[in-house]
Amino acid sequence: MNTGAKPAQPAELDDHQETALWPQVRAGSTAAREAMFERHAAFARHIAARHYRDRTRGDLELAELRQLAYAGLLESIDRFDPDRGVPFRGYASRRITGSVLDGISHASEVREQVASRSRLRAERLRSLAPETVDRMGSTDALQALAELATGLAIGFLLDGGLAADEDTADRAPSAYEGMAWKETVQGLRDALADLPEREELIIRQHYLHGVAFDLIAQLLGLSKGRISQLHRDAIGRLRRRLGSRPEFVLQR
Repeated sequence: MNTGAKPAQPAELDDHQETALWPQVRAGSTAAREAMFERHAAFARHIAARHYRDRTRGDLELAELRQLAYAGLLESIDRFDPDRGVPFRGYASRRITGSVLDGISHASEVREQVASRSRLRAERLRSLAPETVDRMGSTDALQALAELATGLAIGFLLDGGLAADEDTADRAPSAYEGMAWKETVQGLRDALADLPEREELIIRQHYLHGVAFDLIAQLLGLSKGRISQLHRDAIGRLRRRLGSRPEFVLQR
């Protein structure tokens, strides 16, 4: 269900257009809120990166600090009052920084949770895994596991295809070389553009910016379970679209 007219692309917004968006954000427009989040997501990541560089201990990953920064950004968007005449980034900077520092202060010396990237992939696995595989016949179970494997492969492709320009140190420089890889990634992006708007938003935020499902749920005003379901539906659509393409092979 649409919650308002789709605003201009965030990267194209100027200050005047952003000012015009705030009444839509206050009125509950999901599209306007998401546009505001995307416009300032790089700003939040910059704050996270600054704190990451300043740390002498390696108990937190940059991806984890980004999640804290995104949470602070969402809180800032929800609480910002443009009528006070304060620039949004000046207002948001304090909250984003506070969110990052609070998260750091609560981090334990001995990490009991898995790394942030692993948690994101675990979310995807839970989203895609069949819930009744133990009650299926062998043929149905094999089909379900094959679909799961293909869905996870698409997840790896999305990690690379959408975030190819992100500054990620753990990605091999040669991962995007070769015509087959480039054609596969382009096919993936074409298929992504055909997704329903909300599914496309979830895929883009989760794989491009690494936003966890619970924060996407907060962004869209939905439950985390509903985000997981929409993610599964989106991966299913991508799988069916890409399955007919001869160049769809896992290059990693």
